[in-house]
Amino acid sequence: MASNIGVMLERKLAGEIETWTSRLDGALPLTKPSEDDGKALLKDIQAYRKDSEYFLEKGDLIKSFECLIWAWALLEIGKRFRYLE
Repeated sequence: MASNIGVMLERKLAGEIETWTSRLDGALPLTKPSEDDGKALLKDIQAYRKDSEYFLEKGDLIKSFECLIWAWALLEIGKRFRYLE
């Protein structure tokens, strides 16, 4: 039974990674920095996106998901404080 739960959680996490990757990949091309701090922030977001892909390829779903959530959080913060448009 424990292995079934593990498989279910792994599938759920893989689905979340797919969802958040799609959301981030859709938002990034539309995002522009409003100043130099925004350029640095956007670069960090893109780095987290690439890190997510790296960890996914290595089979580390947790780190992959963490990177996506960090990227999305930075995107939202950047927009809220008008570093990103």
